[in-house]
Amino acid sequence: MPADLAVIGLGHLGLPLAQAAVAAGVSTLGYRTGPEAGPLTTAELRRMLARGFRPTTDPAELGRVRTAVICAPVPRGADGALDLTQVKAAALTLAERLRPHTTVILESPVPPGTTEDFLRPLLEEGSGLRAGRDFHLAYSPSRVDPGNRAFGAANTPKVIGGLTPACTESAATFYGRLTDKVVRARGPREAETVQVLETNYRQVNIALVNEMAVLCHDLGVDLWDVVRCAETKPFGFQAFRPGPGVGGHAVPQDLAGLTGRSLRMVELAEQVNGNMPRYVVQRAATLLNEHGKSARGARVLLLGVTYKPDVADQQGSPAHEIALRLMQLGASVSYHDPRVPAWSVLDRPIPRADSLYEAAAGADLTILLQHHRTYDLQGLSVKAQLLLDTRGATPTGAAHRL
Repeated sequence: MPADLAVIGLGHLGLPLAQAAVAAGVSTLGYRTGPEAGPLTTAELRRMLARGFRPTTDPAELGRVRTAVICAPVPRGADGALDLTQVKAAALTLAERLRPHTTVILESPVPPGTTEDFLRPLLEEGSGLRAGRDFHLAYSPSRVDPGNRAFGAANTPKVIGGLTPACTESAATFYGRLTDKVVRARGPREAETVQVLETNYRQVNIALVNEMAVLCHDLGVDLWDVVRCAETKPFGFQAFRPGPGVGGHAVPQDLAGLTGRSLRMVELAEQVNGNMPRYVVQRAATLLNEHGKSARGARVLLLGVTYKPDVADQQGSPAHEIALRLMQLGASVSYHDPRVPAWSVLDRPIPRADSLYEAAAGADLTILLQHHRTYDLQGLSVKAQLLLDTRGATPTGAAHRL
């Protein structure tokens, strides 16, 4: 049965898009490009299926849709550059079935120029059709924010840049069914660069506040109080908060490979944020020493091992490196996370605490890495022998803060 929309790639970008489309009444099929793990719960997937969502492994069905959105993952390769292998595979699969008048949109996070210089030739050569004449081609940066209850697909503006004005309008017509506001970029390169700017903005600002956290600890200043006061400024300031590292699927880009010129602030921000897991472990070892204990043989409980609160996704979570470094120091590491029933680090299973309070009481040190809503931090601070809070979520004076 034909569908209005095919979402190609059912991972952290594709499934939320399909969910939004189904909720808006768009007939949607999903084509899996590989072993992808999406952010939706089993209950959410069941509701989508009940409303007509059709997952498929039959590529022939891609030739029966009006709009195809490519949401294939773009991981970093061994050389640090973005790996477009799965985008290429998705494009080749679609190209063989591409029909005239179809609108093709790329949402994967890619370097500027990818839509025109990489995707367009694959689609044209594989289909015999011409972009901008026989089918529409556009780019739209994904703005998925898992777990965000305030902003979803409907009230998050969608940026679109088409190969031609007609391509932009065709994509805008589609996204207009899902969101309240569509923002038209001058072209696909501008739309692709929007994604680069938004991702790098997050990375750089988190790096700044992470450096401030280290500085303030050395000065004996309460950074969390500093941020609380600073965010009352009604202009020129947006509050970011420090943490044990930066996770998630959004990959910072400095584009040195494209232009020969590095974005030095982004490069430095990655270094700062990449050092935070090591800093957390240093703080943990120091706290243990100050309380007459050594990291070797210490029982350390990690709370929250996902990259974001109230989601199950562990992509890029600093918890992995922190656990590994603690084990290298000789600590005995366990964890608790309401969203993660089993957890391994370098294929080594980490014991899961069944009773949170009992585990905290029995641990020499408890480290809060992610603040899930279910955590009662007031009660936890009473039970824990020693508590290091990397999120500034505990009541003032109840724990040692990052």
